[in-house]
Amino acid sequence: MSYLETTKDVYREAALTPDVGLCCTTNPIWELPGLKIPKIMQEMNYGCGTTVHARDLTNSPKTLYVGVGGGMELLQFAYFSRQESGVVGVDVVDEMLEASRRNFKEAEELNPWFKSEFVDLKKGDATDLPVEDNSIDVAAQNCLFNIFKTEELTKALKEMYRVLKPHGRLVMSDPTCEQEMNEELRNDERLRALCLSGSLPIKDYVKALTDAGFGTIEIRARKPYRILDPKNYPTKNLVYIESIEVAAIKDPMPEDGPCVFTGKAAIYYGEDDHFDDGAGHILIKNQPLAICDKTAGALASLGRDDIFISESTFHYDGGGCC
Repeated sequence: MSYLETTKDVYREAALTPDVGLCCTTNPIWELPGLKIPKIMQEMNYGCGTTVHARDLTNSPKTLYVGVGGGMELLQFAYFSRQESGVVGVDVVDEMLEASRRNFKEAEELNPWFKSEFVDLKKGDATDLPVEDNSIDVAAQNCLFNIFKTEELTKALKEMYRVLKPHGRLVMSDPTCEQEMNEELRNDERLRALCLSGSLPIKDYVKALTDAGFGTIEIRARKPYRILDPKNYPTKNLVYIESIEVAAIKDPMPEDGPCVFTGKAAIYYGEDDHFDDGAGHILIKNQPLAICDKTAGALASLGRDDIFISESTFHYDGGGCC
């Protein structure tokens, strides 16, 4: 049985018998004014973070969510796009799609504004999406792409890039791991299906996105997620896994490479009221400016003693240099 078939079996079981402990989500279940999330959706929240950010969702965007789970994030996206088929949910597991349909009926009872028709559920594969080119404003996935091996991951990211409109954004939440995993752990198909043994280092994760063509990458959060220990997993050492929340924007690729925001900032503290680097970056005195790693390198290369550049915080919430 391939790892993809194992994955289908794991989530088929999770659809038929909700498993609260399947994923250790790193975010509390938040509710917006007028939004009530059914308990069953909370129990079927099989993600490691969140992909729903209000600043991505202005003007009723057309939204795509791949790997529907119990429908919680689909409901949250629908809150911002209250129109027929405003949100498209795609999943390869029939039982998960059916569970989401049932959960949406309960959501209708709790939320007078919500109608199931706001969400268009489709059976489909992340590597061959049943969605037209350039038709989506915001695409999202939570704890799905990390399951894929290199070939499938490359296909899935290219598919997301294909369906997004220019300047549309792909919002993702996945586990990452900077430690080397032993072969037994790395090849455990069930652990891969649980989004654990396939965890990539952040630099490889970002490279996969830029290789797909995304010109701007925002690392929005980096949080502790899980420990894989020798008592419970096939590993000789403790393996520390983090969750990462990232937005990849379908901007044109700059000639000098992608703009990758990892939470760095620059602060000018010289004698003038501002500093202009002549490359489109103006630093107001003692006002921090979020900068991409590329700009951080360029400013550092100037060798000035009146510009401070912070380390990466791996937290970014907009307002950057590019």
